[in-house]
Amino acid sequence: MKDVRSKLLVVALGAAFSMAAQAGHAPAQDVPYPGMLTLKVDLTDAPKKIFRVHETIPAKPGAFTLYYPQWIPGEHSPSGPIDNLAGLIITANGKRVPWRRDLRDMYSLHMTVPEGASALELEFQFLSPGEGGMFGASASSTPNLVDVEFNQVAFYPAGYYTRQIQIKPTVTLPMGWQFATAMDVQARNGASTTFKPVSFNNFVDSPLIAGEHFNRVDLDPKGDVPVHLNVVADEADQVKLTDAQLKQHRELVDQAGLLFGAHHYQHYDFLLTLSDHTGHFGLEHHQSSDDRLPADMLTDDKSYALMASLMPHEYVHSWCGKFRRPAKLWAPDFNTVEEDDLLWVYEGLTDYWAGVLTTRSGMWTAEQYRDSMADIAAAMSARTGRAWRSLQDTADAAPLTYYGGGGWGNYRRGTDFYPEGQLLWLDVDTQIRELSRGKHSLDDFARAFFGMDNGSYVTKTYTFDDVVNTLNQVQPYDWKTFLRTRLDYTGDQLPEHGIERGGWKLVYTDAPNAETKAAESLRHNVNLAYSLGLSASKSGNIYDVQWDGPAFKAGLVPGLDIVAVNGKDYSPDALKDAVKAAKTSKAPVELLVKNVDVYTTVKVDYHGGLKYPHLVRADGKDLLTVITTPRK
Repeated sequence: MKDVRSKLLVVALGAAFSMAAQAGHAPAQDVPYPGMLTLKVDLTDAPKKIFRVHETIPAKPGAFTLYYPQWIPGEHSPSGPIDNLAGLIITANGKRVPWRRDLRDMYSLHMTVPEGASALELEFQFLSPGEGGMFGASASSTPNLVDVEFNQVAFYPAGYYTRQIQIKPTVTLPMGWQFATAMDVQARNGASTTFKPVSFNNFVDSPLIAGEHFNRVDLDPKGDVPVHLNVVADEADQVKLTDAQLKQHRELVDQAGLLFGAHHYQHYDFLLTLSDHTGHFGLEHHQSSDDRLPADMLTDDKSYALMASLMPHEYVHSWCGKFRRPAKLWAPDFNTVEEDDLLWVYEGLTDYWAGVLTTRSGMWTAEQYRDSMADIAAAMSARTGRAWRSLQDTADAAPLTYYGGGGWGNYRRGTDFYPEGQLLWLDVDTQIRELSRGKHSLDDFARAFFGMDNGSYVTKTYTFDDVVNTLNQVQPYDWKTFLRTRLDYTGDQLPEHGIERGGWKLVYTDAPNAETKAAESLRHNVNLAYSLGLSASKSGNIYDVQWDGPAFKAGLVPGLDIVAVNGKDYSPDALKDAVKAAKTSKAPVELLVKNVDVYTTVKVDYHGGLKYPHLVRADGKDLLTVITTPRK
């Protein structure tokens, strides 16, 4: 009997796999999924980096496919961390259900639900990663805290829009830990919390942070819609905001409201994780943001200044990216391929507003904003890869540019739609102000494009033509040509001119600006991209070399290790001192470098001294100050 049953099962599974392979990704139905998924996530072993999961999925007998979320909104690539899932056992009516992974789609599991069964029971573990990785594939727990992206710990049935699948989640935490999430609580039982049923869309869109050391502050105490900042950290003194920081974050909420003229959440929670032992990034959601930064972000002035724009960036995404989203970045489920061609709006415009709102809120001074723009303008001006690769292509190829290998960043280009996107939208903003003689600005575009449907967080999609048409409503002009000229440009010049039109110009001196100085102090690296033509770590590892620059022509490449400078032990300061000395000498900068186990002496014939970027006033009205002045 056992052999007969096995043969019949093989036939049934074979038929299911064949149909799935022929059909590919099954088209989703925009109808309610029959039944509600339930999920129990036990995080009591989160300090050991183990998340234990039990999931129940209603299912009818017959061929059945489960998806593990692959395309995670905001990550812009097929990055769902399925490699960290282990121990998966599926049962129905108490008996094991064999499953097999699709050979063409590693995120799809095929099986046959046996007769008489009405649900599948899944048991598995998510093994939270250690150091390295990005987003959900980075470290997300320590002995004192945990940060959960729920796409990590749930499967869903194929064939339905994820907004039409309902799920009821329960989370169990270590005793004494407090938590925050955008989901609403239904019931509590000791260390376990059950949340109100939500769509699978909103479930994935609502991460959770929890920890032993927790702080929650109200960012809009007089507002009609709650906005809170929730902080977890490894140490108790790392979760407290100063009075000035609290005031600035409250100003951020006020200034964003004045800018967009509407909000797209029922309530909003910043979820801030501060640790030196987790990944560091931000990920946007409609009603929250997953913000992960180093432990001293709130306690060290330099760290605060360098990282202050992250939470404004993710907050702006509630409007730009979550509510208004490029049509090709909308998908019916989390396993449909997304297309990233408009990331220069989704991310670039968001990054632009992040810098502006960071300054309007008081987190940055006007000078700090200019330092940031000087660093961006210098870096983008030095993108030697612009000779062959356009800004548009960095967006098109985002699944590659996010996860590309190290080295040659200036020549290969990376996610430049963020920093050069800032320059692009500054170019647009200053052009509108110039054409309208100050009557209109990109603020008017923000209100027209994002300011409808107050309170709604149902996504509204847009196309390139929608962006152009709205710009024309604000200020008539040939915006299509304006944008395409910059997006499609290849050559050796920076195609954006917003800094100059804004009354400033980029210059280089031998002294670093405050942002550059703070970054080198905290990261202990050295950036000589605009002089010697290389950047290196504290230990001497070269992580970038300017293509065709002085260091390149001398034979240096990324990955080599600088051992000595002019006959003395390497250090970042020793390298800078050598560059300074070479300015008044005919002798080259002499470096002893190591390539695996081979040592070589390299002579870099450069005598131009140190060069660091700054913005200085030029002709015309100071539009940068006007743009960053708080709105009333």
